[in-house]
Amino acid sequence: MGFLGYKRPDGKCGVRNHVMVLSSVSCANGVVNAIGRELPEVKAVTHPEGCGRGIADVEITGRTVNGLCKNPNVASILIVGLGCEFMKAPELAEQVKASGKRVESLVIQEQGGTKTTTAKGIEIARSMLVEAGSLKREECGWDKLVLGLECGGSDALSGVTANPLVGVAADWLVAQGGTVILSETTEMIGTEEVLKKRAATPEIGEKLHGMIKDHTQFVKDALGPFASMVISPGNVEGGLTNITEKSLGCIIKGGTTSVVEVVEYGTEPSASGLVLMDTPGSDIFSLTGMAAGGAQILLFTTGRGSPVGFPIAPVVKIASNSELFNMMEDDMDVNAGRLLEGVKIGEAGDDLVALIKRVAEGEQPKAEVNRQDCLSIHTVGPAF
Repeated sequence: MGFLGYKRPDGKCGVRNHVMVLSSVSCANGVVNAIGRELPEVKAVTHPEGCGRGIADVEITGRTVNGLCKNPNVASILIVGLGCEFMKAPELAEQVKASGKRVESLVIQEQGGTKTTTAKGIEIARSMLVEAGSLKREECGWDKLVLGLECGGSDALSGVTANPLVGVAADWLVAQGGTVILSETTEMIGTEEVLKKRAATPEIGEKLHGMIKDHTQFVKDALGPFASMVISPGNVEGGLTNITEKSLGCIIKGGTTSVVEVVEYGTEPSASGLVLMDTPGSDIFSLTGMAAGGAQILLFTTGRGSPVGFPIAPVVKIASNSELFNMMEDDMDVNAGRLLEGVKIGEAGDDLVALIKRVAEGEQPKAEVNRQDCLSIHTVGPAF
């Protein structure tokens, strides 16, 4: 048994059936947004990258955009570029064609300006919507599902209730042959020895250990004596005192299975099971990286409250305490605070798994209903 999803030409299965209109460079964002205003059914995705960056950031952006286009939740893609940028729309489209999806590109400077490009884009996107609308859900195995795990606005209860609850769901999906991505290298600082012992092989253990140690040094170089306090003011107000304390609660989201792979930001895992992705601690950067890695559903725990969603992947919000769940009922989907009120974690875990299946088959979590779409691509170098 599995879920009813949209089968793609490359063998993957989507839980959504989006037509995405995407800018290859920030200069094309206006046209993409204009198409989105005319056709609100499409996912109009913009970002501030694509030009004026060093080689490392061009590689990261290209890999991330490519991954977002290949995400199983996307049925077809229209990429809009300017024409003089480093990361060109036709070249991106050519890369995505390997997935078997319909992908087209428009270049503003070649079309004659923004008005003509917008009109042509609306025409193309409208035909893509018709094609996507003809697709039907089919039976897909759980081995086709990739869950991305995120925490943001954490409090002292996140590592006691919400994160362990997500860990139960992570273990369940791994047992079904699926894949789970645990991200936020910043929030693994201090846990490298713990995670190393969970590595499936010594080589994977050394790789994840090195990844976390390198990031720890980066934080020390940047923050000096304040390195242990690389947490937000809201985290402190919520009862957390330092990054190691936060990290020990964070990694529980990954459950108890072995780490089978460590991947770079925005990279699709090649193995099924628990995978670590090297992302920063920033929620939006991290969500974007995991979606580019193929995550169709994102589980997001929070103790302080975060309404953040993502354009092409539903985000399930899990509150660490009942006060938050009741206060932000418009944004929260799951109340992990029940674990402090007598509900057993096994029962709550069954409820979360049932919700994951319903979301996979079309039920919209609050962030999706509210269209709280946020996307930002991680960068590492200077802008020129």
